[in-house]
Amino acid sequence: MKRVCMRALPLVALILSGALPALAASAAEAPRPVLTTGFGPVTGKVEGKSGQVQVWRGVRYAASTEGRRFQRAIDPQPWTAPVDASEFGSDCPQPVPGDVPVFASWANPRGMSEDCLFLNVWTRGKPGDGKKRPIMVWLHGGGYVTGSGSSHGYDGSRLAERGDVVVVTLNHRLNAFGYSHLAQASDDPRYADAGNLGSLDIVKALQWVRDHADALGGDAGNVTIFGESGGAAKVSTLMAMPDARGLFHRAIAQSGSMSLAGFDPRLGAALAKDLMATAGANSVADLAAMPMDALVKAMVQSRSRGGFYRPVVDGRALTRHPFAPDATPVSADIPLLVGTNNNEMRLQGGLGQPGNFALTWEQLPQKLEAFVPAAAVADVIAGMRTAHPEYNASDVFFQVATFRNYRGTALRQAERKSAQVAPVYMYRLDWKTPVEGGRLGTPHALDIAFVFDNVARSTSYTGPQTAQTQRMADLMADAWIAFARTGNPATPALPKWPAYATTQRATMIFDLKPAVVADPDAAERELLQRLLPEGPAR
Repeated sequence: MKRVCMRALPLVALILSGALPALAASAAEAPRPVLTTGFGPVTGKVEGKSGQVQVWRGVRYAASTEGRRFQRAIDPQPWTAPVDASEFGSDCPQPVPGDVPVFASWANPRGMSEDCLFLNVWTRGKPGDGKKRPIMVWLHGGGYVTGSGSSHGYDGSRLAERGDVVVVTLNHRLNAFGYSHLAQASDDPRYADAGNLGSLDIVKALQWVRDHADALGGDAGNVTIFGESGGAAKVSTLMAMPDARGLFHRAIAQSGSMSLAGFDPRLGAALAKDLMATAGANSVADLAAMPMDALVKAMVQSRSRGGFYRPVVDGRALTRHPFAPDATPVSADIPLLVGTNNNEMRLQGGLGQPGNFALTWEQLPQKLEAFVPAAAVADVIAGMRTAHPEYNASDVFFQVATFRNYRGTALRQAERKSAQVAPVYMYRLDWKTPVEGGRLGTPHALDIAFVFDNVARSTSYTGPQTAQTQRMADLMADAWIAFARTGNPATPALPKWPAYATTQRATMIFDLKPAVVADPDAAERELLQRLLPEGPAR
């Protein structure tokens, strides 16, 4: 198993601090837990405030993809001696993301490698303890382009301890490495599934979870997949994949219902062809043999700019669009929890472009053209000013952008899912972060701190840990645990939360005083659903 070593503290510092005896005592008191996987044993750690959470990081669920680029993942070679599983594995290849100061608390880069198909587990369970804990498998954000399961924000210790659940995070192939539709560029069957490899990697990880549920003290018959942003899009995609059928039983999509539809094969093939031309590759075999860094560079220079990737409706792994024109029948019996944050685009459209916090009404029309058809801009502005007379021009910009990229697709997903037998529950997070002087409101990804009960690890985004931030974590983490356990997010701390239906549009508003509101901001919804195209802006 490939490891990424962390820099050790100088020995003299440990001696001077007197830490060596304490470390020795700690090691004696907490034997390292061994997990016997189907491929070989791995040794983890014991963590959590109770000292009862067993943690294994960087557990291999598939073989390295080095030398097998653009091909389906396969099982690793078995091993016999216990392998250290105390540190995260490598991130999958990706463009280096820009610095986002509010994410500083979560940053945990591990170095990139095509040997990256690892997962991480937190559990209080032990083999033979007789308990069937819900299993919660987290799919990381970053679109289909960047990210990993190693972020400090995704640490599962507190969630596993709080709800007595099994938490799993994972890495899978991304961008051109995981979503290049090369089937039309080669008749080699090894590349037939190249347009959906990242999602098929997740399926393989879910198979590992199923096969090891008992060893983790979990219930293979009660698995929830959940994710935020790109992770939520991956959740939506898996709901339409026949290969994933039976591997999960509940689904949560947080601020990322953009995968209502996948790429048409023609678009996927055109992007793959352009990538090959940009890379100077005469064949798929040439592209597969390029050095990893060279392919990343070519990807960024190509038509995709390294960021335009999505699963492909290839008739194999993905046989139809997940939620267009209706909800996929593959997961008709899977309960869904879906929602957004109230001011999602104040992150990307604000911190990335600070001038948008001080727009004038004269500047607004041009700014909106990235999200609104030109012919509808005037009507959108007029309608939003009527619906929200207290808004300034920046408020209108951020809310229209939020609806176009996040809220609108979440509503469509909920509407279409509500026509099926399994329930769908809608939420919106309204609690406002104090960071950046409060100008971010309730931005994209803020919910992660609360869902994982990780406010102490999220201070760059939530501000200092306070009774308020812990209150939000208590509300949301418990609701997510309840949903994972029963398929219903109701808890004693929340008001009655009906399933979503187009007749009443019941929405849980998460704030210090949570409330269920029927069709919140109805005038805005009616206006923007009528005037805006379906799906996120490009």
